[in-house]
Amino acid sequence: MRQDEIQSIKQRFGIIGNSAKLNYAIHVAAQVAPTEMNVLIMGESGTGKESFSKIIHSLSPRKHGQFIAINCGAIPEGTIDSELFGHEKGAFTDAREARKGFFEVTDGGTIFLDEIGEMPLGTQSRLLRVLENGEFIRVGSNKVQKTSVRVVAATNVDLLKAVEQKKFREDLYFRLSTVPISVPALRERDSDILLLFRKFASDFAEEYRVKPIKLSEDASQALGKYRFPGNIRQLKNLTQQMSLLEMEQEINVETLAKYIPAESTGGPPALLGNRGGQDDFSERDLLYKILFDMRKDVTELKKLVFELLNSGNYGSVISDHKDLFNGINDENPAEAIFGQDRLLPSDTSVVDSSNFQDNSVIEIADHLDDLEDTQDIQHEEENDSLSLEEQEKELIIKALKKNKNKRKYAARDLGISERTLYRKIKQYEIEKQK
Repeated sequence: MRQDEIQSIKQRFGIIGNSAKLNYAIHVAAQVAPTEMNVLIMGESGTGKESFSKIIHSLSPRKHGQFIAINCGAIPEGTIDSELFGHEKGAFTDAREARKGFFEVTDGGTIFLDEIGEMPLGTQSRLLRVLENGEFIRVGSNKVQKTSVRVVAATNVDLLKAVEQKKFREDLYFRLSTVPISVPALRERDSDILLLFRKFASDFAEEYRVKPIKLSEDASQALGKYRFPGNIRQLKNLTQQMSLLEMEQEINVETLAKYIPAESTGGPPALLGNRGGQDDFSERDLLYKILFDMRKDVTELKKLVFELLNSGNYGSVISDHKDLFNGINDENPAEAIFGQDRLLPSDTSVVDSSNFQDNSVIEIADHLDDLEDTQDIQHEEENDSLSLEEQEKELIIKALKKNKNKRKYAARDLGISERTLYRKIKQYEIEKQK
């Protein structure tokens, strides 16, 4: 496809950028559009995957048919079959009349299934039948119906790993991924970041009739180096915040730093984006892990000080607990804790008790009002063995009790979707709470 044709598509669908990966993704979408092949769009959250589904529909023979975008992760597991395939009157509670599903309504058009990796396994079987034979059955019916719908799916997880973990059907994966399209993350299009910033700033200024903000040279460099875990959506939100809240038209690097979250060297955005990984950590899981690690370190430090108060021999204690003093800028751990004037000569590992008593002991003891006996320390160690799953189960039970078993409000309190809560309740075999 010629560059002028790709540029024409960008202008038509409001796509900003000139990176090679972006241009190739548009090229693949335009090439597959006139066919009836199924397409799987892969990319991180916030990269604009839905725009590519609209390109495929608009350039296809089905462009005059209906286009419906569905977020599979936003529909509860108990109702997703009814939403997609319809139901008959009396099929379930409150089914007071028959209802057409999306596949019936969109006959002759295109359905975009976003977050396809969140679709329940039972629904995946129904979808596979539609893709293979164009047939479906309404919930509560035994009558087979026909439909002609093109399916474009999208995911922000690794579906192959989901297949390995038995969370996604392998036959459905190969049906959907006839033509895969990879949408690049914003950090892979660093040359496009400033173009997008100027576009968002200009749009905001035009809508609210103000002067558009602009970046100083050092702020432009800082913005271009940021990883943007939220991709284009995060950049747009950041631009709108600064346009609204900042009085100065030019944004310098100090002002920009107030709106860009500090990045950790451990790279949480990359870890959180890998939701298809083996551990399948969520943000809440990571916070639990950090808290438990901190609690373990505090318990170890209590034990260490307790031994010091009883024995006065800190040289051997420090050598036995070197892992507690990692990251103190390569200082001698004893020097970092007790001060240089209390250190032993390099060839000595034991302190004479006469050199470490009275004032030294009292000085440490003043900060240990909460220090309990050895039995209490051992009890805390036992508590530390609680797994993340047990803590998560306890939180879910508390939320259900608080909201009188109403999953919608419990899920809102927990900060998760209702469908995820339903899955967790089944996983932990949680009964209704009184």
